Amino acid sequence: MKQAGTPCIPVFILLFFVSPFCRSDDRLWPAKPLSAGDTIVSKGGDFALGFFSPDSSNTSLYLGIWYHNMAGRTVVWTANRDDPIPAASSPTLAITNSSDLVLSDSQGHTPWAVKSDIKGSMGVTAVLLDTGNFVVQSPNDTSIWQTFDHPTDTLLPGRTMLSKKGHVVWRLIASKGLNDLSTGVFSMSLDPSSDLQFFIWNGARPYRRRIFNGEMAVGTLYQNTVLYEAIIRTRDGFYYDFRVSGASQYAHLTLDYMGVLTLSLNNRSSWRTITAPPASCNIYASCGPFGYCDYTAAVPTCSCLDGFEPSGPNFSSGCRRIQDLKCSKQNHFVTLPRMMLPDKFLRVHNRSFGDCMTECSNNCLCTAYAYANYSTNDATADQSRCLVWTGELIDTGKFSEYGENLYLRLANSPVQKNNKLVKILLPTMACVLILACTALVSICKYKAGTRKKKEIHNGPMLGYLSSFSEMGGEHVEFPFFSFEDIAAATDNFSEFNQIGSGGFGKVYKGMLQGDKEVAIKRLSKGSAQGIEEFKNEIILIAKLQHRNLVRLLGCCIYGDERLLIYEYLPNKSLDTFLFDDTRQHELDWSIRFKIIKGVARGLLYLHQDSRLTIIHRDLKPSNILMDYEMTPKISDFGMARIFGGNKQEASTTRVVGTYGYMSPEYVMGGAFSVKSDTYSFGVLLLEIVSGLKITSPQLVMNFVGLTAYAWRLWVDGKATELVHSSVIESCSLDEVLRCIHVGLLCVQDCPNDRPLMASVTFMLENESALLPAPKQPAYFPLRSLEPGKIRGNSMNLVSITTLDGR
Repeated sequence: MKQAGTPCIPVFILLFFVSPFCRSDDRLWPAKPLSAGDTIVSKGGDFALGFFSPDSSNTSLYLGIWYHNMAGRTVVWTANRDDPIPAASSPTLAITNSSDLVLSDSQGHTPWAVKSDIKGSMGVTAVLLDTGNFVVQSPNDTSIWQTFDHPTDTLLPGRTMLSKKGHVVWRLIASKGLNDLSTGVFSMSLDPSSDLQFFIWNGARPYRRRIFNGEMAVGTLYQNTVLYEAIIRTRDGFYYDFRVSGASQYAHLTLDYMGVLTLSLNNRSSWRTITAPPASCNIYASCGPFGYCDYTAAVPTCSCLDGFEPSGPNFSSGCRRIQDLKCSKQNHFVTLPRMMLPDKFLRVHNRSFGDCMTECSNNCLCTAYAYANYSTNDATADQSRCLVWTGELIDTGKFSEYGENLYLRLANSPVQKNNKLVKILLPTMACVLILACTALVSICKYKAGTRKKKEIHNGPMLGYLSSFSEMGGEHVEFPFFSFEDIAAATDNFSEFNQIGSGGFGKVYKGMLQGDKEVAIKRLSKGSAQGIEEFKNEIILIAKLQHRNLVRLLGCCIYGDERLLIYEYLPNKSLDTFLFDDTRQHELDWSIRFKIIKGVARGLLYLHQDSRLTIIHRDLKPSNILMDYEMTPKISDFGMARIFGGNKQEASTTRVVGTYGYMSPEYVMGGAFSVKSDTYSFGVLLLEIVSGLKITSPQLVMNFVGLTAYAWRLWVDGKATELVHSSVIESCSLDEVLRCIHVGLLCVQDCPNDRPLMASVTFMLENESALLPAPKQPAYFPLRSLEPGKIRGNSMNLVSITTLDGR
């Protein structure tokens, strides 16, 4: 036996008791309990755990987690919500000798505890992570228990288990009142039999429902914040995962005491809440069978689906068919767009769209079907989502901007039952039919000759599109869409579906192939963009593949009609944000810098990384489109030119583009090169930084334009005054000054002085890169040019877009 004075024993004991106090304040240790007034703060400072009171009385205390260093206290998790502790009883949270995590008070009351199977407390800790997850860990850092598996009324971004082996593992349970944190009557859970929908429950009854389609970006919600959601299938069950990206630093979903699910976003200054549109008819099945909640109306109300009429004076009993279905192939389906799909569906696996339609058509009991590609991270999983309904359709709605196609089965139009009327109508219709057939034969003969002429007229063009010598002589595989399909996709080019217009014509939003959103550009017959520009854009974009270039999906040539089909980009063009006083604040500096770098990479690909050198010649904010994540995509290649071989520059007598963005040598002499695009990029960069239009000199008094204004501020050492007021406080000054410096290098008068886009991209993405001093740019009096004329130049073949100030 060692003597009492042996030094190793006190040293060991000293290390054991001292080491916990040398650890981070984000952990709870066996020798370090948490008392009232103390907090555990996550390593990054985002969350805190401690005791709080929901009202100002401070008589009862709860153990909870909330956002740290923010105005007010936004609680995201509560331990003892149904058993508060009197403040006078000195509550503590501690890891016991049996490795349990126990909340107790001085009276011996234990309102909440986490049991552990580990023997002894040595090495067991509880850590608060920057995700807001409070985790009890074993000595080897294995998770024993975590709050993410036991939420109360709030979900934080991250993966959370919803159901396991067909059973609900947990429900998100709302509080009873605003300051009453005890469990209320409303709860939310995933449908245990399907990974396609959520339910909000009022007790045991469905209260609200939301159908879900795999993994998707919901869209830009607030200050360029995008919400991503996914239901992830595993061997054991389903997980729900949601995340945000963009300007908002914090986000959470909360089910409040009134049964409303709210998304809260925060950009470190204030909370913004987003909820479903309030309506009396969005309560589960409130419009009855075959009725739907019409959210497109000014005040959402119940309506009947097509082919149905109200069953009574109100919608408590729903709607009934105008004509009953019979088991007959004479039935047909109508397409109901932008619908919330009804409940009580059956999912049929491994089906294509055509298979899904056949599945419903061949089943006399099938009343409707819907189809979508089921987005999932598992490449081996069934990617199709065929849903069929075999009874009443309940709990559905119609939206103005989102939703899915629902294909509803209806009987054919009823035959007139009045025999006398039939006897009169049939002979009359027979005579009319004979006359119509005669006229139709004549018309067909006439159109056959006309069509032949059109085919002869379009034949060379189609041949031109199918192969292009400058693209290496390769066959261009490019889809052609029928005019009928495009007309159907746009509801015959209705104004409701129009999303843009310009000198070229109009742009429509459409739905092709049942579920594919597209943007369709329809060139007007008097368009400034003629057949050459149309062919040019097809040939170029069909071969270009880059994340910062818009994707062309196909085209249509029908008589005088010329249409281009693009990928649909929901955030439209950059100018809709940049020059709109109500939306400029949505472009924080991180988004603006992302756009600048993205456009630079797109131009670099056109100039250097594609097989041929391509000059865009019309780069401007309206030709920069934005996707769900605010990723910029260069569009409109109708004015672009291709350089082959070692060719570096060219000249033209037909100057095209938008004044203010065209380089001096192009405006005055028709010469263009890759440096012409560099000049346009420099102007665009200065616009993004400042929020000012190049062609709005009244916004920068005493200067002929934005480039002159930027140069003077740079020379005077006041370049930061160029930065838009909405981002000056949150931006990185080093990044901003570097961008302004690069912009001024790009708008220099001499093309040889301007950098190539490879250098521009390098300078933007490398803080250590040395930048040369810019030279004074050339100035143009912005009001001196009229369309069709260039001062000091005798050329008359000019196509220039002029922009007026706001």
